[in-house]
Amino acid sequence: MVKRTLLLALLLSAITIGTAGAHDPGLSSANVTVSDATIEAIITFNERDLETLSDFSQAQPIRSAAELLHIRSGDILLPIESAEFETAPPNNVIVKVKWARPGAAVLNISSGVIDQLPFGHRQLLSVRTVNGANLGDLLLSARENKSTFEIGSAGIGKSRAGFAEFFLLGVRHILTGYDHLLFLFGILIVCSGFGAAARLITCFTIAHSITLALATFNVVAISSRVVEPMIAASIVYVGIENIWRKSSLRWREALTFAFGLVHGLGFASVLREMGIGTTVVGVALPLFSFNLGVEAGQIAVAACILPITLKLRSARQFTQIAVPTFSVTIALAGAYWLFERIAG
Repeated sequence: MVKRTLLLALLLSAITIGTAGAHDPGLSSANVTVSDATIEAIITFNERDLETLSDFSQAQPIRSAAELLHIRSGDILLPIESAEFETAPPNNVIVKVKWARPGAAVLNISSGVIDQLPFGHRQLLSVRTVNGANLGDLLLSARENKSTFEIGSAGIGKSRAGFAEFFLLGVRHILTGYDHLLFLFGILIVCSGFGAAARLITCFTIAHSITLALATFNVVAISSRVVEPMIAASIVYVGIENIWRKSSLRWREALTFAFGLVHGLGFASVLREMGIGTTVVGVALPLFSFNLGVEAGQIAVAACILPITLKLRSARQFTQIAVPTFSVTIALAGAYWLFERIAG
């Protein structure tokens, strides 16, 4: 049993070290408005994504903006009339672009850079008329980077970004959010039963749902340069507390709720990077379905971890060796992320 416990600890350490520098593939948005004479777009990227583009330079706004979004009338690529850049909290770059509208009623829109960004990057494309008629919403990706919109016939867009797309985005975010998963693991590994685990997960869920909504609606705006180190610090604290303090369930509930508020700000960055809450894109559906996806991902992870840890708790070696070893690994991973995020 001791050998198995040490092997599991080494495996967790290897996985943690291997994923410590990993980041979400990235999200962006392009909100296009069509009028009688012009086509205008507000394109939002996180600054870290633009930094990965070798030919991108804000010193050449028209040239760079022309690469971000391609609008064609038939096979003709429309030239940009004007482009300007501005920064927006917490770490976004907003590009405002204008084209002259052609006489053709059909437009083909695609991203010009999505295949240069990390695999898995998604861009929320929303096209509307100047009167607010919705021509279509969809999530562009390297695999699906072409959309056709018929001007004057609302709802003719190729597809719509609805419940399923944002739900799957939430699931994907939690399953690739190694810092959130490690925090969850640190909380669950010391749970004495399913009831205690359910109470802690509920506290975490309520807390991050509150800040996710507040940040998405722009009621709370805290830079990711503050939020991300705080998330890492929460992981360090949980790992250390698992070793040095025998906490009551009430204290753990309060602690999980407090840290859940912080993690919710991290979840909100996903929707903020897509322009949700800051543009004409509807907020309610993306917020609800994304949050539900996050919860589904958390429950799936907990359903895998809990039966194993609860069964192993009956062995003394697990509580005396495995839990402290895992907790040290969790604290070290959190410390690594904390240093990386402060230094970055």
